[in-house]
Amino acid sequence: MNDLLALLNQHPTLLAMWGALALHWLLPVPASFHPLHTWQQLAIQIALRVNQNTDTPRQRILSGLLAWSLMWLTVLVLLVAFYQLVWFDSLFHLVLLWLALGWKESRTFSHQFIQAYGREDKQSCRELLALALNRKTDNLSLLGLGKACAETQLLSYGRQVAGVLFWYAIAGGFGAILYRLAVSLARCWSPSRSQFQYFGLPAIRILATLDIIPLRLLAVVISLGQNSREAFRGIREQGENWQLPGPGWLLTATGHKLQLALGGPAVYDSNKMERPRLGGRIAPAALHLSQIDRLLQQRLWSWVMMQSLFMFLMGSLL
Repeated sequence: MNDLLALLNQHPTLLAMWGALALHWLLPVPASFHPLHTWQQLAIQIALRVNQNTDTPRQRILSGLLAWSLMWLTVLVLLVAFYQLVWFDSLFHLVLLWLALGWKESRTFSHQFIQAYGREDKQSCRELLALALNRKTDNLSLLGLGKACAETQLLSYGRQVAGVLFWYAIAGGFGAILYRLAVSLARCWSPSRSQFQYFGLPAIRILATLDIIPLRLLAVVISLGQNSREAFRGIREQGENWQLPGPGWLLTATGHKLQLALGGPAVYDSNKMERPRLGGRIAPAALHLSQIDRLLQQRLWSWVMMQSLFMFLMGSLL
């Protein structure tokens, strides 16, 4: 027993990851008190001041890049400064990962929506999606609500769990929280909203770069097992059709694996955006949304196990 404890103590970053996961499930941070809520409010206020309609598109893109850099690099400097004061490095990384994770939040949204969708309660479904999407949800049909939920489930779990854990493995708590902040900025300044058409381009391009590896890895993990041939064929044929490379693989792999119809036109700020259609031909029902949730839960725990093994082996080699 002492030998096992001594061995585990040699891998403090791995222990911090499991501690953060346990703390996240047992004591999640309420959304209204989460530091990310303040971060998003600050991002909106900064955008109101520097994103001027009278500026040229090039000037607005530059303003977006400078605003992104100011916010993100300020947090990085503060984290490095605080890091010099901590006594226990592992505890510092644990807290940052705990704040960055959104696993339980994603699961709660998924379960609430599935229950409302099963009752065909359109109003509740629209209200839930309005909190998670930048899209206009007031006029979505039941079919449109189901497809929007499926896409939200995949990207929420992908970014708030797989992406956070991936960047934690790369750069510890710093990587996890800074990635999550990049996700928040891309959502606050989404170019799909007319006022951020140019200003938000740097934020979404940076996030797309950060997303490529973790979301594609998750797509591969999802594709394994039953219907793997269809899933990999879908990635090969349609994976590059989506606007962003990481989400494209994730949506395509799941759509083909479960034969679900995803993608298609969407309305942003009263403007209809033509998006490619991905996956199979089955319109998502409550049963299919439950399948997506169950599939993602299983594959994310597999991800945690594989990442733990990888971190353990790499720690032993260093």
